[in-house]
Amino acid sequence: MSDRNVHSAGFTPSGITSGSLASSLMSQEARASGGGVPSGGPTSTLQEMGARGTTHSSGYTSSGIAGGSVASSRMSQEATAHGGGVPRGSTTSTVQSISMGGKGGRR
Repeated sequence: MSDRNVHSAGFTPSGITSGSLASSLMSQEARASGGGVPSGGPTSTLQEMGARGTTHSSGYTSSGIAGGSVASSRMSQEATAHGGGVPRGSTTSTVQSISMGGKGGRR
């Protein structure tokens, strides 16, 4: 289900779908970073996972982040860097939200 949600948001094997949540997220992220989409950010992470169909196997599942996964490791790193919490709009929160069928905390 989580891979389907990522594809439905516009992150597909053939690229980001025009007019989708993915294209909106990419545009917002590019504006915020001065014109480019940073490596490791929400857009690049979701597009890589959408192209490969690896969202679920990376630990971003439709029922939450799987323990001991790549997702849980990233969440731990982000929480440590931000004093114990994962901030809204971070890579972890955005990828997990979209994996669950949400809007990623942005729009």
